[in-house]
Amino acid sequence: MREIVILSGKGGTGKTTISGSLAVLASNKVMADCDVDAANLHLLLKPVTRSSFPFYGMPKARINREKCLECYLCVFRCAFEAIEPGLVVNESRCEGCAVCYHTCPCKAVEMVEHVAGRLHISDTAYGPLVHARLGAGEDNSGKLVTAVRREARRLAEEEKKELIITDGPPGIGCPAISCLAGVDLVLVVTEPTLAAKHDLERVLDLADHFGCHAVACINKCDLEPAITQEIERLCRQRSVPVVGELPYDEKAMEATKKGQPVVELGGPLAGQITALWREVKKILGKR
Repeated sequence: MREIVILSGKGGTGKTTISGSLAVLASNKVMADCDVDAANLHLLLKPVTRSSFPFYGMPKARINREKCLECYLCVFRCAFEAIEPGLVVNESRCEGCAVCYHTCPCKAVEMVEHVAGRLHISDTAYGPLVHARLGAGEDNSGKLVTAVRREARRLAEEEKKELIITDGPPGIGCPAISCLAGVDLVLVVTEPTLAAKHDLERVLDLADHFGCHAVACINKCDLEPAITQEIERLCRQRSVPVVGELPYDEKAMEATKKGQPVVELGGPLAGQITALWREVKKILGKR
């Protein structure tokens, strides 16, 4: 079994557009959407949910009013002002630190399980998809990413799939780090802007740190040829193969509006993404 994760240093570079297209082009695979804070791969793949599970984050405080002496120590000690008038805990502010639990002299504060999101296993026209959604303002996104990847691997083993394609989150934070353990290849999607070039370097540094083999794709490469050349030079210096240079194509926006992978519309962009996939398959085969 092989696993490829698609990352980008910033949002909006076309990472999910490429992930959705690879879902069409690759065979015998499981798709995983690990951008749990803003999952949108399902908008292209139109999944039908097979099963769904709650994801539990940090326990939240709850005050048992029958035990409470109304000493208000919990209110004074809470650094997040999560306990409102009437001694009611605001779950969106509670960080689960348990200071109130340890402060309460009468043990009226309880730490209870809290559902922070949901994990889904779905079927699509292109194969199974494991995806999740984290609730607004919830933490533990890295833990949820790990849960999605674990479920994708279990599903791939159970259904004898040869490949896992993971649409990762943008940036280099905890969710991106959680995507890197044990992967065979990191495909970093960038674009010809100075901000994207800087963020590409950060993602490549992250991949190097965890010993991951990385390749790059320059999306909308014809918009700023000079910066595209700078990115090519940077990748050569770091021995990072550029496996695809994709032209700007309005069909990408058309496909997004229709809610379908862009390779299904044909045209120059579809052809270049298909060529990109051939290069990625060669590298995966060598590894």
